[in-house]
Amino acid sequence: MTSQTVPPFAELLKACERSAVHLETRDVYAIPGEGEEFRAWRAGEDPRRVPRGAWWNAFHDAVADAVSRGVAVRRARVVSAPLSEYIRYEHACTYQNVEAGEDVRWLPRSNASDLLLPGNDLWIFDDRLIRFAWFSGDGELVGQSLVDDLDVVKRHAEAFRAVWERAVPHADYTP
Repeated sequence: MTSQTVPPFAELLKACERSAVHLETRDVYAIPGEGEEFRAWRAGEDPRRVPRGAWWNAFHDAVADAVSRGVAVRRARVVSAPLSEYIRYEHACTYQNVEAGEDVRWLPRSNASDLLLPGNDLWIFDDRLIRFAWFSGDGELVGQSLVDDLDVVKRHAEAFRAVWERAVPHADYTP
């Protein structure tokens, strides 16, 4: 089943019982509302100096809630080298994902050449449901879909595991 009506992320995560994994493969994202923080980082502001109340949001609440229920939340990022400016910014802000309870890893694209990677970013919930995200070339989210075909889910879960096994934990990854 592919659905054009995709429930909010928090709803999908709330239904999780075991795992939620996220695979990111782009070098730039145009996230609504992120422009001010990106400009501040460009100007030399250290994101770690920003008070938690200024950046913690509903996404972090959803992740923290899932983790507190025993859901393993993992994120793997496949990135080009040298890193794009946006990915350097994202790396500087990843402590926020970690504080919410995510386990994050990084895989340089040059170390992924022999892996079969999905064509779109995705979340896999409990190895039963995929939420694909489609982005424009400039990184704007232009669509998403849900897929529950178990064969498709299995292949994408295997791709995520291959990336995860090879990727570098966030604490050890130096851009």
